[in-house]
Amino acid sequence: MLPLPAFLLILSAVVAVHPVLAKTSRNATGHDESNSNAQPHIIFILADDLGWNDVSFHGSDQIPTPNLDELAYSGVMLTNYYVQPICTPTRSALMTGRYPIHTGMWHGVILGPEPWGLGLNETILPQLMKQQGYSTHMVGKWHLGFFSEEHIPSQRGFDSYYGYYLGKQDYWTHYNSELRFSGFDFHKNGSIFKPVYGQYSTNLYTQQAEHIIASHNKSKPLFLYFAHQAVHSGNDKRHALEAPKEYYDRFPNITDENRRMFAAMVAVMDESVGNVTRALKQAGLYDNSVIIFSTDNGGPAHGFDFNHANNYPLRGVKSTLWEGGVRGTAFVHSNLLKKTARKSHDLLHVSDWMPTIYGLAGGDVSTLKDLDGYDIWPTLSLGQKSPRSEILLNIDTESGYSALRMGDMKILTGDVGDGDWEGWYEPEGLPPHYVPPPPPEGAFAVHCPTKPSNASTNCNPFRATCLYNITHDPCEFYNIADWNQDIVASMTKRLDEYKASMVPARNKPRDPNANPALHGGYWVPWIKTD
Repeated sequence: MLPLPAFLLILSAVVAVHPVLAKTSRNATGHDESNSNAQPHIIFILADDLGWNDVSFHGSDQIPTPNLDELAYSGVMLTNYYVQPICTPTRSALMTGRYPIHTGMWHGVILGPEPWGLGLNETILPQLMKQQGYSTHMVGKWHLGFFSEEHIPSQRGFDSYYGYYLGKQDYWTHYNSELRFSGFDFHKNGSIFKPVYGQYSTNLYTQQAEHIIASHNKSKPLFLYFAHQAVHSGNDKRHALEAPKEYYDRFPNITDENRRMFAAMVAVMDESVGNVTRALKQAGLYDNSVIIFSTDNGGPAHGFDFNHANNYPLRGVKSTLWEGGVRGTAFVHSNLLKKTARKSHDLLHVSDWMPTIYGLAGGDVSTLKDLDGYDIWPTLSLGQKSPRSEILLNIDTESGYSALRMGDMKILTGDVGDGDWEGWYEPEGLPPHYVPPPPPEGAFAVHCPTKPSNASTNCNPFRATCLYNITHDPCEFYNIADWNQDIVASMTKRLDEYKASMVPARNKPRDPNANPALHGGYWVPWIKTD
């Protein structure tokens, strides 16, 4: 076994006691009193399956993202921000401010014919924003359940909804094929909306977002949740990655056809963010807006899920609990931020957005109960230390894997797909003998220690818990569990405490009555509830 680098011999202290989830009111936590009479407009943009290495503000020179870069560089880049490893759990955490283990959304994603969703007992973010007087609108992907009318977005706090209910679909036809069923999945305010057939999804959603912004009644604050389809893969291997040809033509230097098409999809999304920003300025809303950008999970790289995102040099892909699956690409941009053009290295989690946004809206965060998220606006705006010392990355007792981050340390046990996707995957389509240039000024690039020859074998999470110092070893090269069993024991004890608080998974087996063939060829709610 190779000797450890010196920096790994000096381990940071691990906080063994979970901080009390105590919340304070808006003014008490550092929200600006000067803005208390002018509630900010909140624009939350969620990318789907965007990898760590798919944006140029992380140092990638393969896919330029100038519009995202402009907002990230002049805002606050989040370098130590985590999401869940797959779509549905992340969206549930965003909407509830709670870990999926506490809402039953911790195992897998909702497939079309499955009659389950985010519990109706949960008061979710758009409902809270309406209580604060906001106009609430959603554009794009829902993926939190639609088997009954009560579960669709237009019944859960959104004044308007324009998009699709399931987890994927064709970018042009808007048909989704899943578990041997296939149907059209596009809806407007609870009704099937057919005029979009043949039009590219990202452009459709951008136009709708621009329309919402341009027609917004300025006497009310705006909450817009823009959940992109991009850059998730489509229905099958033949039509997995799709973009208009003019965007594909921008990337002749990417020699891998799949990676080139993926780059085109990113380019359309980047342009969309620029268009939404311009619309805010033209409508006179920009100066009092907070724009939040996040991915929902790490990138499905190297053909995983028929996709070619990239997380390099981070380890793993979407669905895994390696850093490549859960370290999220994100930033906040706003004139309301007090300290801008900087990078926040604080521990943050997707569940923090709900209380943070509610606090920005003027709500008393201390009245929100059973949260796992924190109001992190003082961290974002003022650079104050994050209230977090740990993040539960997930526990899945059905699949037998879990991970926890505490301070610098991370433990991981079990893995997805029998360990088939636990490697480090360089972006495809690079020239031979490619040497990446230094990242541009302002970008944040992950720097890893020297990779040991046993990096792929020194951790077998199916046999024993692995331990990594993520601060010094973000690429998860060195499993240091053997030398630090006291830390492993302490963190395992904390993980067991979380397990004791889990609620059962909400998953249900597929229902043949969901078959779109029984409903005119459409994916629609199929169960009537009292």
